[in-house]
Amino acid sequence: MRIAILSRNKNIYSTRRLIEAAEQRGHEVRVLDVLRCYMNVVSHRPNIHYRGQEVPPVDAVIPRIGASVTFYGTAVLRQFEMMGVYPLNESVAISRSRDKLRALQLLARKGLGLPVTGFAHKPDDVQDLIEMVGGAPLVIKLLEGTQGIGVVLAETRKAAESVIEAFMGLKANILVQEFIAEAGGADIRCFVIGDKVVAAMKRQGKEGEFRSNLHRGGSATLIRITPEERATAVRAAQTIGLNVAGVDLLRSNHGPLVMEVNSSPGLEGIETATGKDIAGMIVDLIEKNVKRHGAAKTRTRGKG
Repeated sequence: MRIAILSRNKNIYSTRRLIEAAEQRGHEVRVLDVLRCYMNVVSHRPNIHYRGQEVPPVDAVIPRIGASVTFYGTAVLRQFEMMGVYPLNESVAISRSRDKLRALQLLARKGLGLPVTGFAHKPDDVQDLIEMVGGAPLVIKLLEGTQGIGVVLAETRKAAESVIEAFMGLKANILVQEFIAEAGGADIRCFVIGDKVVAAMKRQGKEGEFRSNLHRGGSATLIRITPEERATAVRAAQTIGLNVAGVDLLRSNHGPLVMEVNSSPGLEGIETATGKDIAGMIVDLIEKNVKRHGAAKTRTRGKG
């Protein structure tokens, strides 16, 4: 099988591991820098060119599209889908996951547990917005932030007002969420492949830090999750439409809450913490689906 990986850097851990896992199973792999791909949008034989040549036919494509290149990356992925290539995660599902508000609205519609969330651009009454989510302490997030960037814990009402007004001054869209104190600065990353949670780890923020992102110095340990947490993670991934996802949960007094659904979850933290061959499981899923479906039949086609 011929597999293309859309990645801007073939030397980062996740991309390297996917190359290794695919080649160990006898597949031919090519890494394409998504920003250097260009395409002709035609109804008769659409194709993609890379470095001056047409990309040879491939059977599957693994998108490892960074948040900063979501628009162009999903456009290239859609072109592969038009060409009948099986996408590990579909372009529509990736776009959903990258729009935090849209993702939360989809999850809420399906009745999944979420932190109480307010969304605003320029609210007429900041006090009312704060009350809407239960008052301080609360978490304020930039809608476009990633890896914990643009996330602030406001411990008092006055601090919350100041931060919200500062973001408003930047003309930024913001999410305001209740602070789940009982989570203790930790969350659970559930790695979903297909219809199963194949691995889970607890991410704990460093002392004095409420954000648990590993990029911010957090630590990861193996954890056993409950059946409710397992079911919540799978439902969250399926609601967004992802075959492979990192679903971040918070443990609250009223059950698991979905914090985020990540369409390009990193492999290093989860493989190190659990000792599992996650990259191999991803390639196994591709093999099974390409064998079953042949040319791509995207579940979300036409649903935006």
